Amino acid sequence: MTMTVKSHFLLITALMLSSLAVYAQADNKYIRKGNREYNKENYPESEILYRKAIDKNRNSQKALFNTGDALYKQKKYEDAGKMFLDNINSGTTDKNQKSSAFYNLGNSLLMNNKIQESIEAYKNSLRLNPGNMEAKYNLAYAQDLLAKQQQEQQQQDKNEKSDQDDKKNDKQDQEKEQNQNQNQNQNQEQNQDNQADNQKMNEQQQGLSKEDAERILNALENDEKRIQEKVKLEKAAKARIRTMKNW
Repeated sequence: MTMTVKSHFLLITALMLSSLAVYAQADNKYIRKGNREYNKENYPESEILYRKAIDKNRNSQKALFNTGDALYKQKKYEDAGKMFLDNINSGTTDKNQKSSAFYNLGNSLLMNNKIQESIEAYKNSLRLNPGNMEAKYNLAYAQDLLAKQQQEQQQQDKNEKSDQDDKKNDKQDQEKEQNQNQNQNQNQEQNQDNQADNQKMNEQQQGLSKEDAERILNALENDEKRIQEKVKLEKAAKARIRTMKNW
């Protein structure tokens, strides 16, 4: 029984290894075909072949890496970056190969205008392979690009703030001018009202003076009449008194 179990185990192991070898041969076959198309600069066809290799072996680091390259050549930078990430996360222990994947990831991110992310990818590439001169050059380039972008953003923010301040000052000037015009109009209206009041008052004063003069004249005439009548009465009274005395 023990020998039978061992022989079955060996048989199963042999079948598994045989299957893996077949899959390995299958994905390598597509990778070789893809490389031929890639070298002819037929990048869409090479991508198709590399993906067929991945279908045969999803952990094929070469197929993942080369698919990313083919996509990058087609300017499909976001898709290329995803393939390089898959290659990095595939569990490879080859530092140089992983450093190359980070480097290509950095290029994909940079071309997709993700500058900060590309800088991190280049740094990861250099951590694995400090001698990667291309990664050093591209890292410096990305850092300069980021610095210029930040300066432009700061200048843009400064210009926008200046425009806002100018608009605010213009608005304040307009409001000030409007208030001045309003105050001027109010002063003019007030002056006109004052003039009208003064004119009316003058007219009233003139009218009152005429009336007062007439009233005074009438009063004087009445007083004169009363005085004259009084004098006449007094004379008449005296005359009566004298007459009565003469009787």
